[in-house]
Amino acid sequence: MERTLADLLDTLGLSSRGELQTLGGGDIAAVYRLETSQGAVVVKRDDPRRVAGEADGLLALRKAQSALIVPEVLGVDGGWLILEALEAGARTPRAAAALGEGLRQLHAHTAGEHGWPRDNACGRTPQPNAPLADGREFQRERRLLPLARACQERGLMESRLLGRIEAVAQALETWLPDAPACLLHGDLWSGNVLYTPRGPAIIDPAVYRHYPEVDLAMLTLFGSPGEAFFEAYWEGREPTDWPRRESLFQLYPLLNHLLLFGGGYRGGVERAVAALEHVDR
Repeated sequence: MERTLADLLDTLGLSSRGELQTLGGGDIAAVYRLETSQGAVVVKRDDPRRVAGEADGLLALRKAQSALIVPEVLGVDGGWLILEALEAGARTPRAAAALGEGLRQLHAHTAGEHGWPRDNACGRTPQPNAPLADGREFQRERRLLPLARACQERGLMESRLLGRIEAVAQALETWLPDAPACLLHGDLWSGNVLYTPRGPAIIDPAVYRHYPEVDLAMLTLFGSPGEAFFEAYWEGREPTDWPRRESLFQLYPLLNHLLLFGGGYRGGVERAVAALEHVDR
């Protein structure tokens, strides 16, 4: 065990009882489980800036005090992050409904500006969060255009597709109303939802404030949280343009996947853009 981690554990009053055990899901950061004198903890190692951003996000989500479980940050030092370990439970319709209710409570925390006081990261991709008053401008200038242009610069996207994305981004004011900025998890794919015996938990955030459909669109990108989730979340007030918002807010994570993992995600980007273009015809 490296000295920095040993020192951090000692500062927290934790004595290790065994070796670090690698956990799945650590494609970006190294993630381990460690048995200690005070029970099991999760240990993550990553770039210090990403570690600090994740710790900041977890603290913000816990402070919001929704019904969702958020692991406690026990300690952070340099590239090391020590978290409360959560036990896995079963996903049931009741648990899915609790996730919907908890996410609705989280999104009820709003502010006037879109963004976050500090930049963080979505996976390995730096995520600029400098606040803007208008949500359409934030989505265009902080999300869609920087990633689309980064993909084009790396040869992952031809100029024609970039031009189509730029046109979609410039047209947001024609249909998307401005709205208060909700507190978001920011990277809420199904792998960052953990169903525990105490209820649903959310992990590995990339927190900022923006439209609430950002989290919903991420949940449906690679599957579906289920009917019970949406019934609990919407409470009969699903917006009529949800399918259009879903396509819009899936475009950013699809661009991020294209940037991180390559051309296999270009088709998903093209389908999302085509869906948004089709509405405008």
